[in-house]
Amino acid sequence: MKKLLAKKQKGFTLIEMVVVIAIVVLLLIIIAPNLVGQKKNAEKKTDDAFKTTLQTQVELYENEHDKEPESLEALGEKYLTNDQLKKAKNYKLEGGEVVPR
Repeated sequence: MKKLLAKKQKGFTLIEMVVVIAIVVLLLIIIAPNLVGQKKNAEKKTDDAFKTTLQTQVELYENEHDKEPESLEALGEKYLTNDQLKKAKNYKLEGGEVVPR
């Protein structure tokens, strides 16, 4: 009889595992909406930074040519990379200011 009481199995009980899983789920519920908001915030900041870059390049063009470019595409490869020219299609030039389309 003494031998049976001394023999304990090591491991987690079902209740302990359920509690751990519940805690993990609660943490995910709390964190997930915040991550989505952070992603949107990062995308907005990236777009704002790109708009600033475009505006700077427009001003450089104006300083060198003493006139405004007809469009952002007119900046060409001298002022923008190919990737920037592709992204610039989401923006337009109005009175020397870069604005989203």
